[in-house]
Amino acid sequence: MPANLSVAQILREHVTLEVESLDRMYLNLSVPSLQHAGGVVRFFRSQRGQPFASSALLQPMSRDFVASLERYARDHDLPLLTFAKGQRKDEVAAEYRARARLDEGVLFIGKAPEKSNVFRTEKRRNPQTGQSYPWIVRSTALVNQYYLYALDQDCGPFFLKFCSYFPYTAKLCLNGHEYAKRQLTRAGIAYAALDNAFLSCAEPAQLQALCNDLSAERIERFARKWLGLLPQPFTPADQAAGYQYELSLLQVECSLTQVLDRPLTGRVFFEEVIRANLDLGRPDQVQLMYHLNN
Repeated sequence: MPANLSVAQILREHVTLEVESLDRMYLNLSVPSLQHAGGVVRFFRSQRGQPFASSALLQPMSRDFVASLERYARDHDLPLLTFAKGQRKDEVAAEYRARARLDEGVLFIGKAPEKSNVFRTEKRRNPQTGQSYPWIVRSTALVNQYYLYALDQDCGPFFLKFCSYFPYTAKLCLNGHEYAKRQLTRAGIAYAALDNAFLSCAEPAQLQALCNDLSAERIERFARKWLGLLPQPFTPADQAAGYQYELSLLQVECSLTQVLDRPLTGRVFFEEVIRANLDLGRPDQVQLMYHLNN
C-alpha cells in the first residue's frame, strides 16, 4: 500500500463497512406541569382535593412509591442493591446481563443517593394579618434514585432511573447499536459486533436501514411500554387527568462507524490525520485500535 494516500482516498477506497447510527441516548422523563411551584399547588388542591399544598403531603406519596418499587422487586424475585459510593453501575449491570437467561425483563433494581431538584415548604408571614402560611418553593436535596436495569426484546439493554421524591423525574438510557443488533438477529442477518459498534455485516444496506428505523416514534412507544409495566408514582386517576410523563432529550450521541480493510490502512489514516492537524497543536493522546484477523 502506498504510504502517501490521503485521508479522502483511504475513506473512499479502503472502508469495508460504513454505518451511521444513534449511539447512547439519555432521555428526561418528567410531568411538565409539576416542574414549577404553581403546578405543584394546583396538583394537590385541584387533583388531590387538599385545602392547601405542603411538603407534608409529598412524604406519604414518596413513601408509597418507594414501597411499590421494593414490592415489585420482591414479587419478581429481583435483587435490590444499594450501590456503593464510586461503584460503576454499568459494570454491575454487565455482570447481571452476562448471567441473564431471559430475552426481556428487569434484571435488578439498584438505589443510590443523588442530589436532585425537589420541592419543599417554607413558612411565610402575611404582612397585613401577621399569620404564617406554607409556601411551596423549589430546592435541592440528596434523595435515593432507583435504577431499574432491564432487557427489551427490541431495544436490548437499558435502564430507567426514578427519583424517589416529588416531582419524581426520571431518566431513560438506551443504545442504538443494541437496537440494531436485536433487529439483525431477528432478521437472521449475520454480523460481527464490537463493544459498541459493528465490525462486519452480511447486509450492510439493511443494517443502515435498521439504524435509520430507530425513530422518535419507536422510542416513544418503547418508553410508554415500560412505563406501563413498572410502578409509577402517579395513580391512574392522576394520569387520566393529564399528569403523565413526557420525554425530552438530555443527551444524544451519534456514531459513524468506518471499518478499514487492514491495520496498516488504519495506521496510515491516523498518521495523515495527525499530519493534517499539526497546526492545531500536537496531540498528546492518540490511540490506534484495530482487530487482527488470523
